[in-house]
Amino acid sequence: MHAVLVTIIIDPDHAAAAAAALVDDILPRVTSAPGLTAGYWLEPADGQGLSMLLFDAEGHAVLAAEAAAGWSAPGVSIGGVEVRRVAVSVP
Repeated sequence: MHAVLVTIIIDPDHAAAAAAALVDDILPRVTSAPGLTAGYWLEPADGQGLSMLLFDAEGHAVLAAEAAAGWSAPGVSIGGVEVRRVAVSVP
């Protein structure tokens, strides 16, 4: 299993529009990504957001990371995207 970690910077003046873009545009694309097993979006803190997407294989994670680098939403910039192998998982 591999994870895609995405960090974002959110302009507080655009937080509502960014949240709408997440629900209306980004989530539908992510949920249809090949090999997706789970996705988590953490509540932003101090203008920074973090998401973690879990995939069944490294190749699927790499494809998703490439797509995530192109995500766009009002007032949002991508801080970083990385792929990591999941070392341990618990239910």
